[in-house]
Amino acid sequence: MEIAIDFDGTCVTHEFPNVGKDIGAAPILRRLVDAGHRLILFTMRSDGNHGASGEFPDINGGLFLTDAINWFKDNGIELYGIQKNPEQTWTTSPKAYAQLYIDDASLGCPLLFKKDISPRPFVDWERVENTLMLSGILPFKS
Repeated sequence: MEIAIDFDGTCVTHEFPNVGKDIGAAPILRRLVDAGHRLILFTMRSDGNHGASGEFPDINGGLFLTDAINWFKDNGIELYGIQKNPEQTWTTSPKAYAQLYIDDASLGCPLLFKKDISPRPFVDWERVENTLMLSGILPFKS
């Protein structure tokens, strides 16, 4: 199964342009890959010029997508695709095709609100893991 994974608020806390704090995603993402699923990083992060307007006026030319990719590498998590499904040849749509999307902005995605960790909610990976196991996407832990 192809699974599209957001980054900020999903794999780490929201701290863009920096990489946020650990929220427990890495071990579960490794379990997904070990179970044969293919992960597609699907994020708003990009490398290069972000301009000097809006919420982040002081960033320009950063390697923000590279930072996210490196987080996966540093955590031993293999990515199948970055921003797209490499087998997606039947459409020119920019939306990455996947059978499952895990994103803190997704309706129904379980979130944690821990103000001591982050001022914004982030994915509750313990509940996501339980849902994945109950759905048969991940095997139960032995």
